[in-house]
Amino acid sequence: MAKPLKGIRVLDMGTFITGPAAGMLLADLGAEVIKVEMPETGDPFRAFKGDLYSPHYQTYNRNKKSIELNTKANPEDLDALDELVKTADVFIQNFRPGVAERLNVDAARLQGINPQLIYADISGFGNEGPWKDRPAFDTVSQAASGFLRLLVNPGNPRVVGPAIGDAITGFYTAYGVLAALYERETTGRGRKVETSMFEAMSHFNLDDFTHYLSADEVMGPMSRPHVSQSYVFQCEDGGWIALHMSSPPKFWENLATAVGQPDMLERPEFESRPARIENYEKVITFLAPLFAEKPRSHWEERLASCEVPHSPVFSSKEVLEGDLAKHHQLEISGEGQRGTFRTIRNPIRFDGEVESDVTPPPELGQHNEEILGRKG
Repeated sequence: MAKPLKGIRVLDMGTFITGPAAGMLLADLGAEVIKVEMPETGDPFRAFKGDLYSPHYQTYNRNKKSIELNTKANPEDLDALDELVKTADVFIQNFRPGVAERLNVDAARLQGINPQLIYADISGFGNEGPWKDRPAFDTVSQAASGFLRLLVNPGNPRVVGPAIGDAITGFYTAYGVLAALYERETTGRGRKVETSMFEAMSHFNLDDFTHYLSADEVMGPMSRPHVSQSYVFQCEDGGWIALHMSSPPKFWENLATAVGQPDMLERPEFESRPARIENYEKVITFLAPLFAEKPRSHWEERLASCEVPHSPVFSSKEVLEGDLAKHHQLEISGEGQRGTFRTIRNPIRFDGEVESDVTPPPELGQHNEEILGRKG
């Protein structure tokens, strides 16, 4: 299978999500990623019901190795890290500003050891600026960047959804690291690659900012659904189905056929795209009772036969048990110390190949002997 980053060594000192996510993305592409953890406790994300192998930890740490080093309190451990830095291509950390210096793993020191090192520095709000010392977590980054406002129902404000800010920051970090590795082929020198959760989520929220900067429009949670004419309807059996009807007009004509309302588009709220956008709630009021009359399976078949852009709103279980995931070999597995590890494969194909190999997330210190030449 294609391993485009084979031969690249990454030292991943990240914790929780942002740093580990960046390391995982590089590992999925074939890099050797060594997770450097505190002895006995490891990455705080490990802790779960008296064990050190939580589902959260597993999510972002596959295809890695784990070693234990205390670079702050143990000179021998710091020496061991320094030896690894000499052979490394990338170092990743997501500490709050000042912590890397206290752990003796700041960029100036490590790049002094290895000038070719790509040093990835992830923070909450940057290493400088008015918020640099504030603690940052996923929800905070979403809120600070304007993104959370687009997800929250004003009538019932609640935080919803997965840790988007954390994961996206990891993606941007890996993106920056790849660019620096490519540049190093020409310059022979490393880079300090910096991003913050605030900056990453602001860029991810680009559409919101572009509307404000180009049209003086401040978007809200319903702005995109109205313009894209996106809907979710509950069916007779309680299942949900989603429609995205932005264009072309034939999809609305096909929907009228699918729901058995051939004259629907003659109604004022349906007569044109601007009318449907302006009367979004009236469109829902008309269609919702129709979808509530039949089970989701009926609407799946009916909408598919009429070529209406739609999908059932699946759970993770339904996705993996469905024909689409099976066709694309979405689920992969690997054997580890705890038995079979199951996960979702890297979505990138190289020359049509699907990456089906995966190494389970490592136990804490699992590779101490292999990499450090010592046990425990």
